[in-house]
Amino acid sequence: MEVRWALRSYRPIMAHTIRATGLRKRYGAVRAVDGVSLEAGEGEFLGVLGPNGAGKTTLLEMIEGLREPDEGEVTVLGLPVWPRNAALLPRIGVQLQATSFFERLTAREQLRTFASLYGASGARADAMLETVGLAAKADTRVEKLSGGQAQRLSIACALVHDPEVVFLDEPTAALDPQARRNLWDVLRAISTGGRTVVLTTHSMDEAETLCDRVAIMDEGRVLELGPPAALVRGLDVPARVSVPSGRLPRAEAAALPGALDAADDGVSLVVSTRDPAAVLAAMGARDALDGVQVRGATLEDVFLHRIGREYRA
Repeated sequence: MEVRWALRSYRPIMAHTIRATGLRKRYGAVRAVDGVSLEAGEGEFLGVLGPNGAGKTTLLEMIEGLREPDEGEVTVLGLPVWPRNAALLPRIGVQLQATSFFERLTAREQLRTFASLYGASGARADAMLETVGLAAKADTRVEKLSGGQAQRLSIACALVHDPEVVFLDEPTAALDPQARRNLWDVLRAISTGGRTVVLTTHSMDEAETLCDRVAIMDEGRVLELGPPAALVRGLDVPARVSVPSGRLPRAEAAALPGALDAADDGVSLVVSTRDPAAVLAAMGARDALDGVQVRGATLEDVFLHRIGREYRA
């Protein structure tokens, strides 16, 4: 039997390092960000989730001081971010969705150049290459790196000067599963060390695993905000008990004690229930537990409940 869950436990957050109040940004008739207020505490890992076009990147760019809000105010580490605040630059790290590197430099030269801009040592840059798994590519020119390798180099550039606040815009989008998991370990260590981390992501597993709180955005507004586990608990949906197809006929599964419904797509038989113990006991009595999985609600269910399932243009 496999019971799946990976929710990060919530821990109290202390002093605020990020405070955004009433942020708005319009592009013609489009309200990219529409009245968002958001705070992040010292050592907090905050995730921002939403479909494409929800306003996540625009929100981050205003908080980072890269884009001027039409309305609202932002402070980071107690300092205003706009007009562009040079005092904040050594204290924050920013990884953008698209990063341009200096041409014709190797990965080591690229990272050492970034490090020198912040007064960080070459040794620190070399150690960061090791941290993101690029030590073997240190002498490879950046234009020869794969998409995933370039993404890891971009993240290393954001972290090389050991910033107090880190902004990551879809940091694992181009990474394979192994590289993604390794990067999660790096990000956990940064947050555990007292750094505040804000990231956007489309990966619900990533948000559940890493984040203390998540904000779900759509059409420029925050629809939900809270610890992932609390948001999941607040969603009243049945558990799902699944076994490989052929263990039970669908009609018999639907009639099991505690079953609400059953569906069989030819691969898996899935029983919806609010009493998984009763369903499991009934399946056990029928010798139908081989390969069983029990799945409760997840952050993805919360996301789809608030955003909907329809395709966006």
